[in-house]
Amino acid sequence: MKKLKNICLRIFRIKALKYVLVTIFAIVLIGFVDENSAWHHMKNKQRIAELEEEINLQNEQHKRNQTRIREIDRDPKAMEKIARERYFMKADDEDIFVLSDDNEKEQPQTSHETVE
Repeated sequence: MKKLKNICLRIFRIKALKYVLVTIFAIVLIGFVDENSAWHHMKNKQRIAELEEEINLQNEQHKRNQTRIREIDRDPKAMEKIARERYFMKADDEDIFVLSDDNEKEQPQTSHETVE
């Protein structure tokens, strides 16, 4: 224990050590701990890049939707096609049959308990 105490006293006697410790503490504080640290700055830059990519995707989707809206406005048959496909609308003299490939779900078999 005395050896450890002597080593610590020798380290703290070095005059430049306190400046080194303060500098290391400041670097750690500025680099990682603070709200405006370099670490948070890098994370924010990454988040900004992700959001810009999402904005580009949304702009592309908006352009596609705008061209589709223009197509619907110009051609009434396009509107009729969408109404038939999505909303199963029909003319008065038509019948619509919806075919499905889904298998009928089997009802689970219930077990009956016997009372003795």
